[in-house]
Amino acid sequence: MKSGISTLALVMALSALSGVSNAQEAADTGEETRKLATVTVTAQKREESLQDVPISMEVMSGDALADLQVNDFQDMTRYVPNVAVQLTAGNNVVYIRGFGSPAANFSFDQAVSLYIDGVYAGKSRQTQGPFFDLERVEVLRGPQGALFGKNTAAGAVSIVSAGPTDTFEGAVKGVYNFDLEGYELSGHVSGPITDRISGRLAVKQLDQDGWISNLGKGGQKEPQVEQFLARATLRYEGEGDFDYTVKAEFGDNRRIGGMNVSGRLDIPQNPDLTRYSVDSVVGEEGTEATSWLVSGTGNWDIGDYTLTSVTGYSWFRADINNYFDQQSPDGTIVPNSVYNSYPEHFRQVSQELRLLSPTGRKFEYIIGGYYDSSRYLLTQFGGFNIAALNYEGLGRSDFSQFSKSYSLFGQGTYHFSDTLRAIGSLRYTNTEKRAGFDGELIYGPYPLRPLTKADGSISEDGVDPSITLQWDVHPNAMAYVTYGRGSKSGGFVGNTYGTVDSTFTYDPEKSESFEAGVKSTLLNGALVLNGAVYETSFKDLQTSVYDPNLSTYITGNAASAKSTGVEASLAWIISDQFSVNASAAYQDAKYEDYPGAACLASQPLTECNPADPTSVAQNNIGGRPLPYISDFSGNVQLNYTQDLWSDLVFDGILAVTGRSKYFDSDNQSPTYGLQKGFAKVDLRLQVAPQDERWHVALVGKNLTDEITTGSAFNLPAPITSVPRAIFYVEPPRTIALEAGLRF
Repeated sequence: MKSGISTLALVMALSALSGVSNAQEAADTGEETRKLATVTVTAQKREESLQDVPISMEVMSGDALADLQVNDFQDMTRYVPNVAVQLTAGNNVVYIRGFGSPAANFSFDQAVSLYIDGVYAGKSRQTQGPFFDLERVEVLRGPQGALFGKNTAAGAVSIVSAGPTDTFEGAVKGVYNFDLEGYELSGHVSGPITDRISGRLAVKQLDQDGWISNLGKGGQKEPQVEQFLARATLRYEGEGDFDYTVKAEFGDNRRIGGMNVSGRLDIPQNPDLTRYSVDSVVGEEGTEATSWLVSGTGNWDIGDYTLTSVTGYSWFRADINNYFDQQSPDGTIVPNSVYNSYPEHFRQVSQELRLLSPTGRKFEYIIGGYYDSSRYLLTQFGGFNIAALNYEGLGRSDFSQFSKSYSLFGQGTYHFSDTLRAIGSLRYTNTEKRAGFDGELIYGPYPLRPLTKADGSISEDGVDPSITLQWDVHPNAMAYVTYGRGSKSGGFVGNTYGTVDSTFTYDPEKSESFEAGVKSTLLNGALVLNGAVYETSFKDLQTSVYDPNLSTYITGNAASAKSTGVEASLAWIISDQFSVNASAAYQDAKYEDYPGAACLASQPLTECNPADPTSVAQNNIGGRPLPYISDFSGNVQLNYTQDLWSDLVFDGILAVTGRSKYFDSDNQSPTYGLQKGFAKVDLRLQVAPQDERWHVALVGKNLTDEITTGSAFNLPAPITSVPRAIFYVEPPRTIALEAGLRF
């Protein structure tokens, strides 16, 4: 195991041993320990304690996210084992337990569904602005098809923003990042407006430079980020039997420049933080995106029952211009031979109704229905300037999709006794989609790719059940076993030139999972220990793989894949001054059967010859690992507090996060496509008064300055005159100063 992961494992082991020793001493002397706060979640559509929910899940509070300066999914998943994000110039993809929907096909629904204040968000551009002013983020591992439904074959992430408060409050915070040479300003005001109405307004402005020097633009730091986010909330509370909350979230995001650099194909990854890129006919490199997300949630008490309505509207318009580093590994500059642009437009409306029975009865249940419809438009501009082919041209494709789905669902809990219960869930879903694809040549002597048209329609029905047996083995410990199924609808290839009717449609994917877990609260509430083992398998796994031999993406279905593993977490208040939070996971994720797969870089020509269509058609990579997935991932967070002079308090947070090695190229190259294992260290040092009316903090992230990559691929000849690896580089070490004021 690499040194970074060894460091992480050592820190976790020492922390656990230290905690056991101190806690045992406290228990022996009768010293009273503080209790951990109850974590309330809504993973089963009711407010429950995390320790009562029979699901392997992680929860990060809004305060924890703010303390660690988490601004996006990629940052958050460092603290959640068995969850990862693939970083690309287009769509960033979330993976849970080894499974996600690849970034290359823009029209994919995601296998890990995101819900923002109860509203389904299946496109990455819908998620620009959720990571500010939050109450919590819930990460649910494994299929969640019965209650969440919409495309939760691998898991679900539920983001809950902060709501209005009963009394007036406000806060402002400023951050200056010395390494990114930019600032972040955020704040909120909240409180009652009338006797029945309360409100909350939160805003965030971010303007920072990047971490890669673009020599083609005078050393400009890229990717520069300019972001404005705002969320307004109004809540009406009736006479005690009705309440309604409306939230409107606006996001405007601009990324200037790229985050990819060139490297050699024949050696392990060692990316430099310089690039050379100039703009082309499709415009300035980067991303511009504007989004709206509106939700309305009403609760009406009808006797002992509660009727809940969740209405959602989501809209975004985005434009991505993607270039590649023109700097070859030996430092020479090669022509800007390929560039792409992806204008997108999306809108969605949704409605969910559910009825909750009262709790505390022999049989409890939830029943409901859901409907959504959406329209997605994607234009692709593909430019080429290939000297070896004496070709310069610009192609265009247009993709449009309309979809609608409805579902009926229910969950029932039967209590055999005070300590033993069975939970059964079932969801029926109908999905209809229709789409069209049309390619054309804008200019050039001939098309590099075929200019084609395709049309298709899909109508699918599916049933996703789950069954759980839950046993309170002790007043402070619960065990459970679960079987569940999930599914994700089929769809269409949205942005591959040469697509025709026969290659336009891919099939739905299905998953099933077996899980057994234990949740316990020990030492009079000072220690929480949770763990789970699981096996998750997929049939007809949707894939989109870059084939450098054809210089195109191949989208379709793999036959089957499986992930087995174990997950564990710990939260421990060891003393009034010291606490530990840790979590870790091990998984073994592999294709079980994948006939007709593109050749892997490690396969000899005798096994798979990319120049021989028959050889590729007979290629089966069953038994090979899934890309973008580590066997081991984990984190440990040490929290220390100490009273100072003049009513001041010092708080320190040391967080170590890490992963073992993983392939981050589709062809699983053992050289340029393998990211070695690593550990990253974050540190927060804060001084504030006892009442926390103000604070000053120094925050360091990735203090070990690990240069890691989110994805990689081979840019081959003749697409470029110098074949090379392209790496999407994640942020290096950054140090920031933070100051805040509450009122």
